[in-house]
Amino acid sequence: MSFDTVVGQQALTTTLKNAVKTGKLAHAYLFCGPRGVGKTTCARIFAKAINCQNPTSDGEACNECESCQSFNEQRSLNIFELDAASNNSVEHIKTLMEQTRIPPQLGRYKVFIIDEVHMLSTAAFNAFLKTLEEPPQHVIFILATTEKHKILPTILSRCQIYDFERMTVANTVAHLKHVAEKEGIQYEEQALAVIAEKADGGMRDALSIFDQAASFCQGNITYQKVIEDLNVLDSEYYFRLVDYSLANKVSEVMVLLNDVINKGFDAGLLIQGLARHVRNVLMARDAQTLPLLEVSQQQRQRYQEQAVKCPIPFLYKALQLMNQCDINYRQSSNKRLLVELTLIEVAQITQPQDEGQGSGRRPRRLKSLFKKLMQPTQPEKAAPQVAAAAKEHQETPATPAATPTPAAVQPKLKVGAIGMSWNNLRQMSKPKKMNILPGTPGSEAATQKEENDTFSQDDLELQWMSMCNRMPQRLVGIAMRMKNMTPVIKDMPKVEVVVGNELIKAEMEKIRGSIVNTLKLYLHNSHIELAINVDENREHVKILSRREQFEEMSRQNPSVEKLREVFGLVLA
Repeated sequence: MSFDTVVGQQALTTTLKNAVKTGKLAHAYLFCGPRGVGKTTCARIFAKAINCQNPTSDGEACNECESCQSFNEQRSLNIFELDAASNNSVEHIKTLMEQTRIPPQLGRYKVFIIDEVHMLSTAAFNAFLKTLEEPPQHVIFILATTEKHKILPTILSRCQIYDFERMTVANTVAHLKHVAEKEGIQYEEQALAVIAEKADGGMRDALSIFDQAASFCQGNITYQKVIEDLNVLDSEYYFRLVDYSLANKVSEVMVLLNDVINKGFDAGLLIQGLARHVRNVLMARDAQTLPLLEVSQQQRQRYQEQAVKCPIPFLYKALQLMNQCDINYRQSSNKRLLVELTLIEVAQITQPQDEGQGSGRRPRRLKSLFKKLMQPTQPEKAAPQVAAAAKEHQETPATPAATPTPAAVQPKLKVGAIGMSWNNLRQMSKPKKMNILPGTPGSEAATQKEENDTFSQDDLELQWMSMCNRMPQRLVGIAMRMKNMTPVIKDMPKVEVVVGNELIKAEMEKIRGSIVNTLKLYLHNSHIELAINVDENREHVKILSRREQFEEMSRQNPSVEKLREVFGLVLA
């Protein structure tokens, strides 16, 4: 009914009241913001205050004059509401424009409130544009939308824009307390905080949920009844999960997860809720970030107590693991297993690195176990080292700290070498230094061992073309030219390539060393020499102009000249 009843938008309501008080009104306003924060409500209150015949000193409507009473009784002829979601065509806008020509019968202004204005079609926006730019003096437009980015810039530039803020949990809880006290409903503050979090910044949603909870609880809104009615997972589960994870109690975590799933909660929602919980614990560690917790005072105290026990690396790693699980959850074919693996990893973040073989902490624990199992399988290789260590032990005075043991000198077998993989097969099929390319720094030293294999002309051409294909992007020009060249074996292992002109030769001379080393590497011959020669016998062909081309065609075929004369053609 008044600006004072609008929650969480004090800056905007103060501005609107001052505009009413001073009489400095714009011809168009745009109210934008999230759902359920009071845009349409403020538009109605503002429209009533504009036409109030006796406004109060602070810019509020008096609610006593004929204009205010007609508005309160929904019979005002000066205030029109249009739902743009269902009236978004050009015809509806034209009908609206015709109504703007009629002056108000009572009051100073005709106010047109257009809700969800972003739903208007482009043609309707264009039809509305001229009237919005130069409306009659007695007309004021108030536009409301949740999606400002969908409105044409030409519309935005003609409106005063008011951005409504998202409702905070504190403001929502305070308003719900006021409503509960006014309606005579008993409540627990923690229950109202759950309702505010569920509303996600919308006061209208919060009031709807509050009404639902009041009906379910029969006038006594408690925390347990609210989470039961709204099917919200009790925050106690999150506190217990973090405590179990800090103590590395994987079995308890699995039992707790099974309990949550048996109660009908989705495992993905558990991960999302646990991620929010860990984030709140992280915020509770620092006094500067403590105001970011949108929870009740009782819950804030619990977060602070748990934050003292949680090391920061644990919180960072846990957030990373749960975020990755949330990303992969939809694509996973076994969602429960994904969640279980994630919770196991979270529960093992603080586990000490040096534990027994049966800990089964992470794959690297299993890997170290494999190493210990595989060490005794190499006795023949270990024997010489053991004998040498024993001999050294006989020659050196015995000291307890320096006494070698057979286990200390046994060779260790890498688990990565067990079995075959695609990567191993791929590496076996490649020669060493496979990444050598012309122009690569250090490629001159790539071939160090002496090789003297013979190669054929086909081998040379194949490796030449492969080299051109591997050349880096900065050498793509010379690589394209080199693909059209044919290297020739002159005197094994001397190779000659003929180029068209001195410019190409100069470009190839810059990378000669890289070309030679690449051929040495892939042809397995460390004595290859490359000669780059210019083709002196190439005929220099003159490039003819258009007219010279036509004259040449006329000399070779007189019919072309005859055709030109018959039709009177002129060469353009």
